[in-house]
Amino acid sequence: MKKLMLSLMVVFAATVAMAQSKVAHVDTQKLLDTLSSRKEAIKKLQEFEVNGMKELEEMEKDMQNAMTVFEQKKKDMTPMILKIEEDKLNRKYQNIQERQNSLQQELQMYSQELNKPILERVEKSIEIVSDRKKLSYVLDSSATLYRKGGMDITAEVMVELLRLDAEATKN
Repeated sequence: MKKLMLSLMVVFAATVAMAQSKVAHVDTQKLLDTLSSRKEAIKKLQEFEVNGMKELEEMEKDMQNAMTVFEQKKKDMTPMILKIEEDKLNRKYQNIQERQNSLQQELQMYSQELNKPILERVEKSIEIVSDRKKLSYVLDSSATLYRKGGMDITAEVMVELLRLDAEATKN
């Protein structure tokens, strides 16, 4: 009997706790798409990528020119000079590969650097609205497989986010 009574009390307490929990959802992609600072970050990231691609193209063009010269003079080279020139070409190729890898890493780090303050402002604006509405959980609409009803706080979060973004870009 004690176990039954204890079980009923646990179920009742869990039901009361769930009833007191408030859940809302927000569309973070919509929030991000609205921010001018996010658009500026994307623009900076694209410029960085374009500059990196130009650098790689120049390195590849230099490699192609060196290959052309090598092919033209190859028949007149001694075996030792041939080996030296092949090694030079291999080093150029390796340099291109290494630079391509480092550019990818730099692009990823730069993206994180640009997006971190933006994502922090999104999180802060969600926190402000959640505290105001006394919400227990806020789910991202774009990551939720199913939802029916619920409170959509995207518009309210947008107001806070635009305010925080304006303050951040002012400083």
